[in-house]
Amino acid sequence: MSDLRDLYQEVIFDHNRNPRNFYKMEGANRTADGFNPLCGDRLTLYLKVDNGVIAEASFQGSGCAISTASASLMTETLKGKSVEEAERLFHGFHGLITKEGAGGADAPDLGKLEVLSGVKEFPTRVKCATLAWHTLNAALDEKDQPVTTE
Repeated sequence: MSDLRDLYQEVIFDHNRNPRNFYKMEGANRTADGFNPLCGDRLTLYLKVDNGVIAEASFQGSGCAISTASASLMTETLKGKSVEEAERLFHGFHGLITKEGAGGADAPDLGKLEVLSGVKEFPTRVKCATLAWHTLNAALDEKDQPVTTE
């Protein structure tokens, strides 16, 4: 179990040090801002949605290792997914880190996102891990107001 935990930590550290899709996307047709007042994490999410499919996803901002890794992993996972699939991923991911697993017959395959499952052991970090996801919901719903984790 320790080896698996070490591997998960290594993936989180890698995505924090070298975040994927970390840029301001020109031509994005969905954007949203997110803020976690508990630790000061801020991010802007950019999406390019074509015919109900997320063709491109990127983000910019500053935050802790968990927040940055979560946004990086999320943007990698979203590319090529339909809006409906992205919404199912949100629910699956949220269940994974707030409950005892994402489980259930309809649970989506979370792939690399499962490296963040250990966050549920640290309740104060759950808001860091979910910030990008709540921002995703705001972008998909085309909300103008910044979202917070409070």
